[in-house]
Amino acid sequence: MMRSAILSFFLWLVVTVPVSQVSSQGNGAGSRAPAMRPTQVVLLGTGTPNADPDRSGPSVAIVVNDTPYLIDFGPGVVRRAAAAFRNGIKGLEVKKLNRAFVTHLHSDHTAGYADLILTPWVLERTDPLEVFGPKGIKAMTEHLLEAYREDIDMRLNGGEPSNKTGYKVIAHEIKPGVVYKDANVTVKAFLVDHGSWPEAYGFRFETADRTIVVSGDSRPSPSVIENCNGCDVLIHEVYSQAGFATRPEAWQKYHSRYHTSSRELAQIAMKARPGLLILYHQLFWGVSEEDLLKEVRAGYSGKVVSGHDLDVY
Repeated sequence: MMRSAILSFFLWLVVTVPVSQVSSQGNGAGSRAPAMRPTQVVLLGTGTPNADPDRSGPSVAIVVNDTPYLIDFGPGVVRRAAAAFRNGIKGLEVKKLNRAFVTHLHSDHTAGYADLILTPWVLERTDPLEVFGPKGIKAMTEHLLEAYREDIDMRLNGGEPSNKTGYKVIAHEIKPGVVYKDANVTVKAFLVDHGSWPEAYGFRFETADRTIVVSGDSRPSPSVIENCNGCDVLIHEVYSQAGFATRPEAWQKYHSRYHTSSRELAQIAMKARPGLLILYHQLFWGVSEEDLLKEVRAGYSGKVVSGHDLDVY
């Protein structure tokens, strides 16, 4: 009788508790265990322009059947990928990093671009890097390759063992709609409102087992709600409403035009109805992480977590 009850309890655990939540909270050191499913969401960087040593620049990896797809490449992206690989995410082996999607061209989302072009090549990536982003990504790519022309020439012709293809970049300037599709994933880009930026995108990833929406940097945008619409995971930027009240007037004017408050995000989530809401690109301004979560939960009753670098869902 006792054996039967114990077996029933463990069966209940397997059915009801997501594998990605049977772990300790991430803390920037990769304490969360890898999710055992075809599609993994890995937060490589959850930071902002602030130089927080515990939070690298914004970057999310969607890993499907051990194939990685990056959204943004903030500072530290390659080393965070290497750390995730060391933690058991096989798809984030550095030489596999060959597809990336850029939400917009702010420096905190793109300062790791040269690293993403060159380091995986040095570590034996042979495929060209393929990048999808707004108008301007081609020019950025060309300028970076020119800036590192001497380095590339030396690695190609200076006697160092190297391949002749892995440093190359194929840059696509995108428009709203489906921008990429393969056997693992369909990626749709949609415009979001990020202040004065003429083009800023969010992305919807559809895989065999999950639908994931990433807001990028955005003030409240109906397109996020439309593209989530009951999605499995919504990853959205946020700033603390309480912290905002302490900011100088000029910064309040800026942030209200470019970003989303905790109160506004709660309203978005109530309409978007994600299975899981993940906060990233968090601006705390002296407010604790738990208090930021309370601000969101005050207006939203669904499941919400505050993301950390190297968390896996």
